[in-house]
Amino acid sequence: MKQVRIFTTLVLVVGMSTQLMAQLTQTIRGTVKTSGNSENLAGAQIDMYNDENSYGALTEEDGTYRMDDVKVGRYDVACNYVGYEPIIYYQIEVTSSKQVILDFTLQENVQMMKTTSIELKKDKRKTQNALVSVSGRTFSIEESQRYAGSRGDVARMAQNFAGVQGANDFRNDIIVRGNSPIGVLYRLDGVDIPNPNHFSAAGTTGGPVSMLNNNVLKNSDFLTGAFPAEFGNTTSAVFYLGLRNGKNDKS
Repeated sequence: MKQVRIFTTLVLVVGMSTQLMAQLTQTIRGTVKTSGNSENLAGAQIDMYNDENSYGALTEEDGTYRMDDVKVGRYDVACNYVGYEPIIYYQIEVTSSKQVILDFTLQENVQMMKTTSIELKKDKRKTQNALVSVSGRTFSIEESQRYAGSRGDVARMAQNFAGVQGANDFRNDIIVRGNSPIGVLYRLDGVDIPNPNHFSAAGTTGGPVSMLNNNVLKNSDFLTGAFPAEFGNTTSAVFYLGLRNGKNDKS
């Protein structure tokens, strides 16, 4: 009879102790900073866990975190932040007698990456104006200097293209597919030019000496038909020209 009472008493004591331990909780808090300039890290993830329980928290703007009502026991505590090496503290004991203050100092995660090369391949057959689908071609400044008899004049250079013919050697008027030279449009950086030549006759688009020096032009387009809507009033051809960028410093 005495043995049964002793056993019952032990069971009750152990059960009460287990229940009491399950009700004991504590607070864990601390800060998360960088190793270099001791800057507070906001939004760092703090995780603590064992076989039975797990808790988590994020650091505030001042780099502090706090987890309340953590059951007593031993935990592994991990700190993670994007771009920094994670830190894990193992078997941190949480007791009911005092708070656990656990600080983290994170180091930047430097990764060596392979060199990446980006090459832009452009089809030189396509024009600068994306709305042009047919009857157009682009020409570079270097290309304009290679045509015989062009004299640095884009109009005389264009006479070497198929379907283009010059009026005479004294002027740079061009006849495109039998259309009148008056119907040729010169557009430089979005501005229409009635006649880009010196000593030209009124109402014409040609002259003996061009005012457009090909050394200051960038890659440009020459259109001979099927013009986009912005060139709707053109009846012969279009020189879609642009000036190259100048020097951007004083050295």
